[in-house]
Amino acid sequence: MYNQALELIKKYDTIIIHRHTSPDGDAIGSQVGLKHVILANFPNKTVYIVGDLTKRYAFVEDWEPNEIADQTYNGALAIVLDSGAPHLVSDDRYTLAEATLRFDHHLFVEKFCDVEIVDTSFESCCGLIAHFAKHCNLTMDSVGAKALYTGMVTDSGRFRYDSVNSQTFECASYLMQYPFDTNDIYANLYADDFANIQLRAKFTLKIQFSPKNIAYIYTTHQELLESGADEFAVSRGMVGTMSDIRGVNIWVNFTETDHGVLCELRSNKYNINPIAVKYGGGGHQKASGACVENYDVAMQMLADLDAMME
Repeated sequence: MYNQALELIKKYDTIIIHRHTSPDGDAIGSQVGLKHVILANFPNKTVYIVGDLTKRYAFVEDWEPNEIADQTYNGALAIVLDSGAPHLVSDDRYTLAEATLRFDHHLFVEKFCDVEIVDTSFESCCGLIAHFAKHCNLTMDSVGAKALYTGMVTDSGRFRYDSVNSQTFECASYLMQYPFDTNDIYANLYADDFANIQLRAKFTLKIQFSPKNIAYIYTTHQELLESGADEFAVSRGMVGTMSDIRGVNIWVNFTETDHGVLCELRSNKYNINPIAVKYGGGGHQKASGACVENYDVAMQMLADLDAMME
């Protein structure tokens, strides 16, 4: 299934790699990893990475996006990573490229690139990129391997989630043949400042429960500003505070921002993806997201989740 993708990469001298907005470790890791796979095997190519900035994964080497002109897309290949729908792609100029290619592991919603490799059997897009490199006999450097491994760790919950399978460990083993320090990855991911520990404690005290025992946190825009944290740290970062509550099978984090209410949906039992899709989002069966207009719509989403459990 990789032949078409490899032929496109071989064909184009300029390659621009995109990923989804508000990037997580998998989006950043797959972007950096694929860049270094391409350059290790085709050193004469020019490879750019683009997208919005993030502080959370600034420790990943070579993560900073490039600023490029629209003309750069002329005669170029754009590769979209870890994005389940076109509106989720950071920087929609990928449509200006001569050819487009997508690697993704989310549930399929629609086709929006010329060549697409969408495989939900992978726990992460990084795992998919590692598998692509391995099976095409492509090499990489330690920077790329470390970035891919970082994304696999974050999207698998340190290899805890039920998306993990033998393929996951096959890809992790393949990456670990390159020299990099896993202790450095874990220290940056999980060592925390005392202020952030205090922040998580405050959010833990905000947990509420729906009639069907769905745990949720709702953070107003004013509370977000008062927290001093960025929206990603609150929205994606705080949803995990509810993940291990006994008797809770679905948990949701709602965060008001300038552009709507970010909704992070998680479950350890149910397929919550259809609810996310209903509200314009997507993702995985047990981990999805969406952005809705206001508090009332967010509460309707919560009510739909309650009804689904019935």
